[in-house]
Amino acid sequence: MAQQKPPSADPDDTPRGDPWHAFGYLVSGVLMYGLIGWGLDRWLGTSWLVVVGILSGAGLGIFMTWSRFNKPFADRPHDRSN
Repeated sequence: MAQQKPPSADPDDTPRGDPWHAFGYLVSGVLMYGLIGWGLDRWLGTSWLVVVGILSGAGLGIFMTWSRFNKPFADRPHDRSN
């Protein structure tokens, strides 16, 4: 019986990054900007800046995740048909 070889990993099939980095960006953005908003709320006597801080932190965390994991591979082979 012939042995089957495992399929080779295509560059498109390999993961582009660690999902814990994405989680870290989101959580740290929400915590950091949420705390800044909370501090500004206490200092200015408002009650809505914490919400703005949390939403801004989530948005910036999503942007940081997108910009980090959207980079193309440097060693990705180009067109092999030539």
